[in-house]
Amino acid sequence: MTGAQKYVWEGSIPLQIHLHESEVTTLPPPPPALIMAPRVGYLPLLISLVKPHFSSALPPGVDTIWFEYKGLPLKWYVPTGVLFDLLCMEPERPWNLTCRIFCGHLCENFKTDLLQNMVHFRGYPSNILLPCEGEDSVKWSFINSLKEAAYIINGNCKNVMNMSQPDQVELWRSVLKCNLESYQRVSSKLKLGNFEDYYMGSFNSSPEKSQQSAGETDMPAEVKIGRIPVRLYLWTVREDFDDFEDAPQIDSWDKVSYINRPVEIHKEEGKYLSLHDAVKILLPEFFPGSTFSNEEYASSSKRNFEGEENSCEPVLLSCKAENAEIKLVRIQGIEPKLQIPFSWVVQNLMNPEHFLHMCVCLRIPQVSCSSSTI
Repeated sequence: MTGAQKYVWEGSIPLQIHLHESEVTTLPPPPPALIMAPRVGYLPLLISLVKPHFSSALPPGVDTIWFEYKGLPLKWYVPTGVLFDLLCMEPERPWNLTCRIFCGHLCENFKTDLLQNMVHFRGYPSNILLPCEGEDSVKWSFINSLKEAAYIINGNCKNVMNMSQPDQVELWRSVLKCNLESYQRVSSKLKLGNFEDYYMGSFNSSPEKSQQSAGETDMPAEVKIGRIPVRLYLWTVREDFDDFEDAPQIDSWDKVSYINRPVEIHKEEGKYLSLHDAVKILLPEFFPGSTFSNEEYASSSKRNFEGEENSCEPVLLSCKAENAEIKLVRIQGIEPKLQIPFSWVVQNLMNPEHFLHMCVCLRIPQVSCSSSTI
């Protein structure tokens, strides 16, 4: 257990949650709920805290909870911390969310940085959000992601599939309780890799050699040591900005590209793969000089958030971008220096389902894209 891992698992976002005015049946309306939401958790897991707070003000009926931020329904299967990092370029404290309740499916959305949000108990936006039946849906999504990560890392997911029932229960409980020690005790049995030794070796190499990044040099003697499951959330802007307060806001999910691609880490003495190299590998459309091979590119997926995550066909974009500039890379609420070893980022900032979630903003002054489906 590293200090950075401990900070990530203990991290939370202060939320200020309002019941949508259309669903208030009492005067005066109920005060907002103030909740600390775990960064590595998911919004539907907060239902047991939110619903009792607003229950006296709700109309009769079967409740289905979902959340919105500035009119945008929040994706329940995206970790709370990732939602906050993605939608709040300038971190907002508290984070104001709107809560809404609808007859049907149970859903909820939260984030890790005192945000003001609204909660809904009616009018579930099924055209935007996947159905959610509370904790069971979140657990199902989590386990599926864990299987996918295991397949990327090991070429199979047998260890996840063969987990004993007690281990499955302990693993899920550790995520619910944000118990890193318990989580590591169970997850170590899955043998999903550890990159700490590689990172230390790279970090301790001579400064002159370490300044060379793996992505920009030939590597004739390279040895592959791992494939990293990465989920990247990309949005692009045309205009430049110096302050995050001036950055364009994401007001629709069709402005966010969801990219699910592995990154291969190779080891060669005196060199390391930096975070900057990894971003270029993940986005060959905007950085054509990257070392991302055609075979890897063809097996990756790029999807828009508008469709269902598990039903979208992978889409390739052929982009001609001039002077693409990285404006922001945010992982677990921090903005690491782009020269940091990528293996350190993986070792310390990965989510419990073994995916590294990266929020990236690019400035593209001129871009021309055509898309094709695999």
